[in-house]
Amino acid sequence: MTAYQAGIAKFEGNDTKVFGISADNIPSLKVFSEQLKLSYPLLSDFKDRSTLKAYGVLRPDGMANRVTYVVDKNGKIAFVDIGNTAIDPTATDAACSRLAHRAATQTK
Repeated sequence: MTAYQAGIAKFEGNDTKVFGISADNIPSLKVFSEQLKLSYPLLSDFKDRSTLKAYGVLRPDGMANRVTYVVDKNGKIAFVDIGNTAIDPTATDAACSRLAHRAATQTK
C-alpha cells in the first residue's frame, strides 16, 4: 500500500483511482491510513462483507486477503494487487504499465 502511495502521481496522471477495501471497521482503517499517510481511500466492508464476497477475497476465517484495486477512468477495475505486492515498490510501475497498455488497445 505504501508503494501505491509513493506512486500516486502516476495513477492520477492516468485518470485512475486507487482505493483499498477491508474487512476492518472504519475507526481501524482511519488509524491505519493515518499511520501510513495514505491519500487514497480505504473502504470498509465490515458490516456484512458483501463486497469482499463478491470480489472473491473473503477468507473462511471472515477476514480478507490484502487487496488493492486500481480503477480506470471508466470505473472498470484495471489492476488488482493481492497480498504483499501492495508494498512492493515496483507495484506502481507494473500497474501503470498495464493501464497504459489497456488505454492504448482501447483507442485502436
